[in-house]
Formats: sequence, C-alpha cells, structure tokens
Amino acid sequence: MSRREKRKVIVVGAGPVGLTAALALSSKGIQATVMEADPKDRPRPGSRAIYLHKATLTHLEEISPGLGFTLSRNGVSWPIKRTLFRGTEVYVRNYGVTDMNHPTKLPPFTSLHQDEIERHMYEACLKAGVEFIWGTPVKDVQTSDEGAVITTEAGDTWETSYVIGADGARSVVRESVDLKLEGPRTRDTFLVVDVKEDEENPLPLERVFYYQHQAMGGRNVMLVPFKGGWRVDLQLLEDDNPEDFTEIEGVKKWLPNVMDAKYAERITWVSTYRFHQVVASSFTDEKRKVLLAGEAAHLFAPFGARGLNSGVPDAIIAVNGIAKALNADSLEGANEAIRAAANERKIAAEWNRNGSTTALNHLQGSSAYMNMKRELAASLTPIVPRLGRWLDEGPYGPKSGPPELTTKY
Repeated sequence: MSRREKRKVIVVGAGPVGLTAALALSSKGIQATVMEADPKDRPRPGSRAIYLHKATLTHLEEISPGLGFTLSRNGVSWPIKRTLFRGTEVYVRNYGVTDMNHPTKLPPFTSLHQDEIERHMYEACLKAGVEFIWGTPVKDVQTSDEGAVITTEAGDTWETSYVIGADGARSVVRESVDLKLEGPRTRDTFLVVDVKEDEENPLPLERVFYYQHQAMGGRNVMLVPFKGGWRVDLQLLEDDNPEDFTEIEGVKKWLPNVMDAKYAERITWVSTYRFHQVVASSFTDEKRKVLLAGEAAHLFAPFGARGLNSGVPDAIIAVNGIAKALNADSLEGANEAIRAAANERKIAAEWNRNGSTTALNHLQGSSAYMNMKRELAASLTPIVPRLGRWLDEGPYGPKSGPPELTTKY
C-alpha cells in the first residue's frame, strides 16, 4: 500500500551538496528531510572530489560550527607546488607548512577524499536532527502554486513546500520539471587514477604538474596528494585508445613512469572522462518550487576544483531563497526570492564554466598558436619568472571573478 507523507522542505540527494543543503536548512530552523535513492552505507564508486577551498570550509563552518575545522584537521595541505615543461622545472612555490590544527584559523584548503568529506558531513547532519529517507528513488516531481509533490519509484507521494534537487548529473528532479543541461562536451579523454599512500615511506607532500611528460610520450600529467593517497591525472592524446591506459595491467605499466613503482600495486580506482561543460537552462522551475544545486545544475571539467566547491554555495543560496520565500507576505514575493537565488547561482555557474573552459584550452589546445605560447613561456621563464607562473596557473583557469556569495549567509 502506497504512503502519503508531507514535509516542509525535501532535499533530493545525500551527496555533499545535499548534505550542505540539509545543514543550511537546520541552521535556519527549518526541518530538513533528505531523500536518497541508494541505501544507507551504500558503496560510493568513482574517483570524486578531493579538494575543499578555504571559502568552502568557511561556508560549512558558518552553517555547522565545527565542521569546517573537522574537515581541515582530517585533510592535508601541501606546502609545495611545482610545474615542469618537458622535464625542466619552470615554476616552484613553497607556501610553508600549514597548521591544519589551528583552533581559530582555517587553512587555505584541505585535501581529503569525498568519502571522508561525506562521512563528516553526515555526522554533522545527525547531530542537527536531519531526517534521512534512504533507498527511495524519485520517479517524478510535479509543481504548482501550492508546492511540490514527489512520487517515488515505490509509488509513494511526498508533499512539500520546496524541493532542492541535489541528485547529480542524471537528476530526476531536473528532468521532471523540464530543465535542460546546455553546453558542449570535451573532445579529449582524461584518465584519473587514485593510489593509496605508503604511510611508512610516503612521497614528499607536493602537487606536481608535468607539461608533455617525456616518459609518457608527451602527455600531460598531474600528481595531487590527498589524505592517505594520491590522485594521478593523465591527459590522453587524440589518437590514444583509452583502454590501453585504463585496464589495470595497462596502468601498472605506465604508472611507474610518473611515480615510484610501488604505487602500481596500490591502485584503488581508475576511471576515464570526457568532461561536460554544461549549465542548466534555469536553476528553478516555472512555479518556483524547485531549486537545483551541484551537478544537478552544472557539470564542469574539474580544473580549479569548481564542482563541489561551487555546489556548496549553490545549496546555501538555495536555502537562503527558500527561507525568504517561506517568510514572504505573498506568492509573488516568495517566487521572487526563489528566482533571485536561482539567478545568482546560474551566473556563478556560467562563470565557472568559462573558467574551466579557459583551463581546458590551455591544456588541450593543439593549435600552432597555443603550442608556441607554451613553448615560448617555458623558454623565457629564467628571464621572466611570471611566465612560469602562467604555465602553473593555466590548468586552473582564472581565479578572480564571481563566485562569492553575494547574499551573505
């Protein structure tokens, strides 16, 4: 027999963006209900986020005091980053060792696997009294001036005033209200490998980027540490067969070219991507009862860590809009609060897409002009050091610009 339930606000998706929305709702005194398709303690396959900017830690600390510091203490912050061009170092910067246990000051960033990020966020949600509805895939969402009705795959219906769609790239919430992801897909294939660190004899804590790694046939390679492991990013060439590089035996052959051979026996995940560069046509539906956040609203190439780090403010701004709408004197006022929140995050998403597109062009650009720029910059770095910095920062895209919260929490 089907159920019929009613809740004030329902968040669909229990990933880090959905958990952020739940914590933000709780901090506003709004009962948060999170509906997740998968069962509790479900395995979370894939090579996912490993990096949280200071701004993200600050936002999480504001909505859940102690969480930002918990995440920073359980991650690492590398003091050195270096960039090489065809084997020659063109840039190095030593930030000095960061105190990850400072009682009042958050670090510039923290790096830990998304599994750990979610675990700490989930624990914060339990302390905040968030309700979780596990193993409940959503089938459809319908909206009206009165609110939204969620229908589950089991045939149950859930009435709610507002829905936050944080259910990822294949968002049922987004599709139900007829919103579309718009934008191109990258041509090149990128390979991501996660390996477990050797705690007794670890590598130096450095982020290293190799332009045209000579031992890898001129392919770009990046090594990024996170707590307990390393991420290896490899950009394949246009004519490469991805299977030659992604089969475990294939990875074991090439991985010793870029790091100690022992890591070939410490592989935990291998995956390939052709990145989407897409943003939802709107972050809210026509009735202003649904707000999208995170990968339900946008997909970017990961350069600059723009995915999760933009999903967190997506969720917070969505909650700000809902809080205003719930206190509005009229339907028009409530709808305007939702529209403004959706518009703010769409602008930020478009800025992030442009930034990651710039980074992609810097990395994968094969035109004679781009090749000349990179080679000229590398050759002149001893004379003009800022050109080395340009090479180093290229994979991340521009850092200045929107996405600060214009509506303070």
